[in-house]
Amino acid sequence: MRKFWAGLLICSAAFAQEHRQLTVAAAANLTDVFGEVAAKFKAKTGVDVVYSFGATANLTMQVEHAAPFDVFAAADVMHIDQLEKEGLLTPGTRAVYARGRLALWQPGEARVRVMRMEDLKNPEVKLVAIANPKLAPYGAAAVETLKKTGLWPAVEPKVVYSENISAAKQFASTGNADVAFTAYSLVIRSGGTAITIPEEMHTPINQAMGVVKASPNQAEARQFEEFVLGEEGRAILARYGYGFGGDKGR
Repeated sequence: MRKFWAGLLICSAAFAQEHRQLTVAAAANLTDVFGEVAAKFKAKTGVDVVYSFGATANLTMQVEHAAPFDVFAAADVMHIDQLEKEGLLTPGTRAVYARGRLALWQPGEARVRVMRMEDLKNPEVKLVAIANPKLAPYGAAAVETLKKTGLWPAVEPKVVYSENISAAKQFASTGNADVAFTAYSLVIRSGGTAITIPEEMHTPINQAMGVVKASPNQAEARQFEEFVLGEEGRAILARYGYGFGGDKGR
């Protein structure tokens, strides 16, 4: 009988080892690229990754309210620094992992063509989708760009706000908006027309991440972060249009 229980415990431990899982809160701009990251990470470590995608501000509030996340990858630095100051991140895990790129995008079958930002003033352009700038850093960058170019007074009446950057793209892809400001990473492989916005038009979209202090999976969470920050992770991010300038510190 003792041998039976010993064997059962060994099998149970092996099963648990094979079915390790991480829950990662991730900004909506990472929806496509982090799918590839998860596949490569699992192949390398055997750890499954389950994502909860959303607007950075909303995910931050969820971390503050003890949502069961292991890692949080935000679309900016500010919210990660906020959580670090609140003592909700594991010390030493705050890191900038990429710099995002903003794009003005519309699908190939769009009703009216937008070939440059100035075309947004045309009366044929009725609706412009932008992620809520109070929730999403890419939305804030879009508004900042329009104000800096002097286009905001003409474009503001046409703006429809979405909860996150992925939803902004969805508005345009379904015809509920003529064009959308979204993350370049979400449209780099989507066809249509994507106009990348020069970084000097808005505050750089440096994106930071950290391990959630309450996570019971600290070792695996650190593994995931190191993978994203490492050579393989950065190669994947680069294929989706991300850069690596600016603040790289922990």
